[in-house]
Amino acid sequence: MNIYRLSALSDNYIFLLHDEATQTAAVVDPAEARPVLQKLTDLGAVLTAIFNTHHHSDHVGGNRQLLAQFPDATVYGSAADRGRIPGQQVSLNEGDTVEFAGREAQVFFVPGHTRGHIAYYFPPTEAAQTGELFCGDTLFAGGCGRLFEGTPAQMVDSLTKLRQLPDQTRIWCAHEYTLKNLKFALSVDGQNAALQQRYQQVAIARQQQQPTVPSLLGTEKQTNPFLRWDGAALQTAANSSDPVQTFARIRGMKDRF
Repeated sequence: MNIYRLSALSDNYIFLLHDEATQTAAVVDPAEARPVLQKLTDLGAVLTAIFNTHHHSDHVGGNRQLLAQFPDATVYGSAADRGRIPGQQVSLNEGDTVEFAGREAQVFFVPGHTRGHIAYYFPPTEAAQTGELFCGDTLFAGGCGRLFEGTPAQMVDSLTKLRQLPDQTRIWCAHEYTLKNLKFALSVDGQNAALQQRYQQVAIARQQQQPTVPSLLGTEKQTNPFLRWDGAALQTAANSSDPVQTFARIRGMKDRF
């Protein structure tokens, strides 16, 4: 399974999964159809699946146009988002699985950013040594999504699920927010040497207009404040020893940053 990162809108990423053996493709969170259709043409591939993580328009905006071109494609989304995702045919819950290119992805229910958010995780195989996590707007490189429809407790629970995955898991998040996220991270975790080094690397990458997605979960665990709510530095910054309250206060600081 090859994964192609496609730029869309101002800072979105769409992910196209390609099975060379069958010349079929699946797409994760098509913000718009144009870059997807262009890549499908370049590959000579047929779109068979649309995997949506949540209902926001910058994640489902291309669904209808893609279905117009590939009417046999199946649209997947959260059961809690039924009626909010254009063309949705399959409703998914925690513990369900989906398949593409001979690989099976586990579905995680990860509310917080929205009430129905899900993530898709392809575990490593003998042929593919890294796991692949398509997490929409729940977990970002260096950050996490705003709490539009969920609570801090829900988001901590959701991020805990993702934090338990192997360190070598690649994080395919849907926006290029990394540099700004790390600037904030330094404001609450400034003595973190790994974070300082990562910030310098990302700053250089962005100056050269290089993407910072995917990242590795092991790197996120070391440097992302929203996976470190139980660490001393973040609890000091939040003036709280309670994990959920620490997360909520750090998230509030980020909202005002």
